[in-house]
Amino acid sequence: MTKPRILPTDAALPPDSAAASPLQPILQRAIEDAGGWLGFDDFMALALYAPGHGYYASGSRKFGHMPQSGSDFVTAPELSPHFGGALAGQVGEALQATGTTEVWEFGAGSGALAAQLIESLDTAGALGTALMRYTIVDLSSSLRERQQTRLAAYGDRVRWVQELPAQMTGVVVGNEVLDAMPVKLLARLNGVWHERGVALHAGELVFADRPTELRPPLEIEGPQDYLTETHAQAEGFVRTLADRLTAGAIFLLDYGFPEHEYFHPQRHMGTLMCHQGHLADANPLMQVGLKDITAHVNFTGIALAGQDAGLQVLGYTSQGRFLLNCGILDGMEDATLAQRVMLQKLINEHEMGELFKVIGFAANTAQQPYNDWQALGFATGDRSHTL
Repeated sequence: MTKPRILPTDAALPPDSAAASPLQPILQRAIEDAGGWLGFDDFMALALYAPGHGYYASGSRKFGHMPQSGSDFVTAPELSPHFGGALAGQVGEALQATGTTEVWEFGAGSGALAAQLIESLDTAGALGTALMRYTIVDLSSSLRERQQTRLAAYGDRVRWVQELPAQMTGVVVGNEVLDAMPVKLLARLNGVWHERGVALHAGELVFADRPTELRPPLEIEGPQDYLTETHAQAEGFVRTLADRLTAGAIFLLDYGFPEHEYFHPQRHMGTLMCHQGHLADANPLMQVGLKDITAHVNFTGIALAGQDAGLQVLGYTSQGRFLLNCGILDGMEDATLAQRVMLQKLINEHEMGELFKVIGFAANTAQQPYNDWQALGFATGDRSHTL
């Protein structure tokens, strides 16, 4: 095995307080067990999900409007309940179109979206009767506790599972789930592709590169050095859903781009980003386990993974267009100024409306072909042709 090249300090970014992280012994052991070099996807998995110490396995607040609350970032359901209300229009239509009665939410965060969907579906009578069951899949025990407190009023209509059944039916929802799935880092340096991982140098976490046969899905034009991510785990997640979902639909909302934008020659520093206290930085080796680590989503890869696994692509568009199609502006005539400001953040192009995208799938089995279904959220502005 080729010995990995340790990046100089200015390239690796100083790890600063990494040594103080409670994850340090776990990471050190993992690096040693891996022969002195740990792929970034494995490092990211530990940083986010290591039992008891990973970011999503700890008791920190994570979701909230302001850093004073102890939170690190805010998601769309926390900004406005109209987000869940609009999404419920699409979910309700999907339940009817697929003849299913259960919603599955992955990574339910604070439980805000679940509450909004249940309330909106009940009010709209989307099924003619109340929603039969709402199932949450979340790896974080601390977030599950927060969700259970928030959703206690719904009783046993809401359940939590940590593993998927061999077969499932219903409508799957994932808001900002794909971006938190571990990615591999690929770096082209002086024309040679390397996989970027993590090693130890003088007891500190540092980036280290080693040559690889791995490549991005598109050839990167130009001779410049280039850093990017690949998304095997997110694509594997979609294939798993395709394998288990015998009837139903999937709606995934996240920030990202189609392939030709994701691997654009000018995007030479990649998309990896960390979030802590409502501030962003690009150094995942600092304060490991105390902050979120994310990467933008390659939606072309997600679409192809689903399609190749037998799912039907219902559509792909910006979050702003999707929410407008779902009627987010309906009934806003009497909204307060503060409510309108939050709603604008969800749909404006310079806010979340353009950076965030939505992709939809249907379980297109021989028994349940949904060829005639035009999903509400993609009725206008569908960009599937750009994937």
